Amino acid sequence: MNNTQQTARVGLFFILGLALTWVTFQTLSGRNIFKSKGYTLVVGFESLKELKIGDQVRMAGVEVGAVETIRLDLPHHRAEAILRIEPGIKIAEDSTASIVMAGLIGTNYIGIDLGSPGAAPLAPGAEMRTKVTPDINAIMTQLGNLGGKLEDAFNSFNTAINGNTKEGGFFQKLDRVVTENSTKVTAVMTNLKEITDKLNRGEGTLGKLINDPKAHDELVAAIAEFKATATQAKGFVANAQSIVDQVKTGKGTLGALVFDETAANDLKATVANLRAVSEKLAKGQGSLGKLINDDSLYLDAQNTMKKADRALDGLDDSGPITAVGVVGKSLF
Repeated sequence: MNNTQQTARVGLFFILGLALTWVTFQTLSGRNIFKSKGYTLVVGFESLKELKIGDQVRMAGVEVGAVETIRLDLPHHRAEAILRIEPGIKIAEDSTASIVMAGLIGTNYIGIDLGSPGAAPLAPGAEMRTKVTPDINAIMTQLGNLGGKLEDAFNSFNTAINGNTKEGGFFQKLDRVVTENSTKVTAVMTNLKEITDKLNRGEGTLGKLINDPKAHDELVAAIAEFKATATQAKGFVANAQSIVDQVKTGKGTLGALVFDETAANDLKATVANLRAVSEKLAKGQGSLGKLINDDSLYLDAQNTMKKADRALDGLDDSGPITAVGVVGKSLF
């Protein structure tokens, strides 16, 4: 074998090695060596969340494509991913895409829901609707913040219970309050003991109520009477309300007087007539007025009664005809 053939073989193996290395790199990096068939769709997110070229596109958990390209869309202030969808897979126009995390240490992928059964399919190159899903980094950050807040809360609780270098905690304060007010606490406990002893002996109103059945029965009877009185009062109020309602509607004499203008005018006229009659009587006008105010009529009546008395006295010794004459002479 001459040197020329040997050199050619070495060069051929070198080229094959480079080709194998390039294929391996493209495969591991998720890039397809040859453009696959199918069509593309565009999805836009505020953040692609570690999504990279070659990551899967799944619909209802089934792989239907892959991420072909990722790019920035600065005019719309977002990042975009170009999805390569396999031929024959139709995606409804109302389907929604989201970035899904495949486990805590797994890679992300694009998840697409099925959409409505009767919806029209998206055209190649169309943009899909998207929705934001929780990010593991954001969740861990929130958990870290929550842990910090819980730690601060426990530290505050521990300080309130056990105190710090400046002041004591709850139990120390309670012990100090009890120690400083031990005399008052003792006096209060003594008073409570005296009160309970009196209650047990049946002394005082409350003691009698507790120990004397008769006092208890009388109290129950008084409460029953009070309830009965309250019931009667309710009935009285209801009757009064009924009367007021009747008066308001113009029923009855009082209602007619209040709301019937004719009856009110008649009452006013009657009062006016009574006032006129009383004024005439006071002035001595008319027969009744003269009888009330003129003394001469009283005197004449008195003289007549005296004459009648004398005439009756003279009837004892006279006959009927003579008696009539005597009476007439006495009166006239």
